[in-house]
Amino acid sequence: MDVHISLPPRGARTTAIHRQLASAIVDGVLAPGARLPATRELAAELGVARTTVSAAYDRLLAEGLVEARVGAGTFVADVRAAAAGGATTTDRAEARSIRQGISGSHSPADPCTAAALHPIPLIAELAADDDGLAPDPAPDRIRWDFAGGSPDPTLFPHADWRRLIAHHLRATSPYPGGYGDPTGLLELRVAIARHVRLSRAVAAEPDDVHVTLGAQHGLGLIARALLRPGDTVAVEEPGYPPVRAIFASLGARIEHVPVDAEGLRVDLLPPRARLVYATPSHQFPLGMPMTTPRRLALLAWAERHGAAVVEDDYDSEFRYGTRPLDSLHSLDRAGRVIHLATFSKSLAPGLRLGFLVAPPSLRAALRFLQRTERMSADPVPQAALADLLDTGVFAARARRSRRIYAERHRLLTAELGERMPDALRVIPSHAGLHLTAYLDAAFPRTAPRLAELAAAAGIRVTALDPFYARAPTANGLLLGFGRIPAADIPAGVAALARVTGSAR
Repeated sequence: MDVHISLPPRGARTTAIHRQLASAIVDGVLAPGARLPATRELAAELGVARTTVSAAYDRLLAEGLVEARVGAGTFVADVRAAAAGGATTTDRAEARSIRQGISGSHSPADPCTAAALHPIPLIAELAADDDGLAPDPAPDRIRWDFAGGSPDPTLFPHADWRRLIAHHLRATSPYPGGYGDPTGLLELRVAIARHVRLSRAVAAEPDDVHVTLGAQHGLGLIARALLRPGDTVAVEEPGYPPVRAIFASLGARIEHVPVDAEGLRVDLLPPRARLVYATPSHQFPLGMPMTTPRRLALLAWAERHGAAVVEDDYDSEFRYGTRPLDSLHSLDRAGRVIHLATFSKSLAPGLRLGFLVAPPSLRAALRFLQRTERMSADPVPQAALADLLDTGVFAARARRSRRIYAERHRLLTAELGERMPDALRVIPSHAGLHLTAYLDAAFPRTAPRLAELAAAAGIRVTALDPFYARAPTANGLLLGFGRIPAADIPAGVAALARVTGSAR
């Protein structure tokens, strides 16, 4: 086992070795049963006399922190067992001493010291204000999981994926070296260009496609290519908090623009906005699509003001009973729209694969950014995904998933309308993996409090509050149907109705 030990320039070297090893043992860095280096070996590595190391080991042995086994070496003792017998008071004191530094001064990692590293004020302020989304309840306590935006893991094409991964591992054995094309594997970019042309009428050449490590990675690339510190970015209110955080962390000024039943309020966009972020296919989190007149108005506004529009098409594969509206990209004639998408909903979030389709005017800049940051995806999963798209497996799975999710969408809408008509008003939605519902104005509890009560009853739902950057203008819940089987939805809604009734 390699053990890093820092020594003072002179004197007290036995104490330094002893203290650092004692701290590592008490803190659990060195696990019970781990073998320490031989005294001769450690002495040679540290450049000290063997007697110096032996003296430190003797102190550890006397304190019960290590055990000497004849002919085998020195091993870390089970400190937890020793603690039960009251034998580690000295050890804990030594460990506290280590945390304060060998010399007894404050540790360099102590944030109170002048020498500590600190983030720039912007990031420190954002981190201090970052409450994030409400933490998930303990999974073992959840009986009915209405988590929003999460796909059903049982719908992932496991057999096909294993077969394709194995095939490409064999084909590239030994494992491919180098970084590969920073914009993504050519085969995958060709497959994506064909896929979005067929499914979303997005006219794209392979060189327009940039493979990303998910949608948020794509947003970071776009922001770095287009924005200077102080530029204004318009985002939907309510919206997805990480999007606001990405733009703000790069120094952008965020303007929160309300949405209504037709989508983003174009008439309220700030004229100085350099970029507009929108979710036109399925507004997140409320769920309504942006109407065609509103889409055309947004494109006209962007051309008039010289702004970029990021179209986040995060879950457009799942549309139920209505024809999908034309994408912003397909309506764009001025090269102002960047189409952003991910495979997190259609396959699995853990794949970390997404893409963006950018105008040709941004090709060189985005390629440069991807080359400099070297955050390209593993070529083997990229090749497997290209095969899923090219062979029709992805399309077939998407159709099957769409039928399953459509039934859950229908059932959840019906159950909420039947069991909770006086408590919740469902916002009409025909896409995605979640529904949003407003609580009755007379309901005495806030949505976050109702979510807490539901969690205590084994029901996972999400309050709308965290999606508002400013004071929430709606008291509502987001209910996903990606994780919960259709057979469990009636019982889950019934349980939520009981919680809601008791919370009045």
